[in-house]
Amino acid sequence: MSRGPLRRGPRPDWGSDESHCGILHVDMDAFFASVELVRRPHLRGRPVIVGGESRGVVLAATYEARAFGVHSAMPMAQARRMCPQAIVLPPDQAAYRAASVAVMAILGQVTALVEKVSVDEAFLDVSGARRRLGSPTVIAEQIRERVRRELDLPCSVGIASTKFVAKLASGMAKPDGVLLIPRAATVPFLHSLPVGSLWGVGERTEAALARWGITTVAQLADSEVATVQRAVGKVAGAHLHDLAWGRDPRPVTPVRQEKSIGAESTLPEDTADRSVLETHLVSLADRTATQLRERGLVARTVSLKVRSADFRTLTRSRTLGVPTDTAREVSLAARELLAGVDLGGQAVRLVGVRAEGLTASTTRPLTLEESVDDGHAPQRRAEQAMDEVRRRFGAGAVRAASVVDATSRTSTILEPPGDLS
Repeated sequence: MSRGPLRRGPRPDWGSDESHCGILHVDMDAFFASVELVRRPHLRGRPVIVGGESRGVVLAATYEARAFGVHSAMPMAQARRMCPQAIVLPPDQAAYRAASVAVMAILGQVTALVEKVSVDEAFLDVSGARRRLGSPTVIAEQIRERVRRELDLPCSVGIASTKFVAKLASGMAKPDGVLLIPRAATVPFLHSLPVGSLWGVGERTEAALARWGITTVAQLADSEVATVQRAVGKVAGAHLHDLAWGRDPRPVTPVRQEKSIGAESTLPEDTADRSVLETHLVSLADRTATQLRERGLVARTVSLKVRSADFRTLTRSRTLGVPTDTAREVSLAARELLAGVDLGGQAVRLVGVRAEGLTASTTRPLTLEESVDDGHAPQRRAEQAMDEVRRRFGAGAVRAASVVDATSRTSTILEPPGDLS
């Protein structure tokens, strides 16, 4: 998800030679906000922010809101001060996942070489599709036209000879544009940028380079590799120096192994009540386990994230004896981790659960009928039945609830919110 600033004024002309530019980076524009506008067309042209009403951070903002300085990952309270007239909408992750699946399906019809980077961006290698579909710029325009026509969503496309430069180009093409960086123009293009534009240069790395007088990509490229390595470390220094000269041999990899799956939640109000925190962990564990089963994965490790009212973040993890995809096992591990966290008297503002050490599940998903037929179905069968109910009746048709059993442990149970007929 791009967080780059919206470029003002005319974009520079880097040429039109596409002969060695087979890499495309497709990046959806203000994705979460754009999905919301499809459902609420009367809000088009108005500043819209997706996120918590008063707490948490901005997940997405329309360009009308960005004009006031609002950007993703900004604290919501700050965003409301900067743009008090903004309309704030709660996030709907199920809707965003559905839109993402639809976008990736369109990209998959262009080429089999699609590397999904996140829910709203992907790399494509269209070198083998040129004879069938045309030049990279023609393909980019076809993608944008299809996504707009079929999904009513805007996207920007960067075209280059490497993944890194294609990603930079898509950010500069925003909103709703295409930018080509020919291979011959790669180095001049890079050397016109601040060092913070490089892949992997965050605030700390940027500050470390600045202490050595390196604030632009051109300065980094002209520096000795050893100097850059002294500033940011041996491996990172060598990598950044290569990027500064446009060297990025990484291919588009269609199968991208997920390293972790999780969910987190900013609480409605800060609390030190462990029972309240455990209730949130049950819900987060359910969301995490549902995603594991959707992807056919099991997790070996469960991690807990706790952010206190003073914005101090603690993480704890536990390796399970047997990999799991059930909410009960994930929830139990998360709550046991929480019990061992010393909050130092601080209230908590955010909790998160993450499943790590992922491997493919070897268990076949059950149908709703199969699960119901077995009156003594184990936990996993019950949770797969929940998955089937959600697929048939929507994500909100069944949810996790907290109950206390004889051992005083919270369990996940089936709880329909109402009539499903």
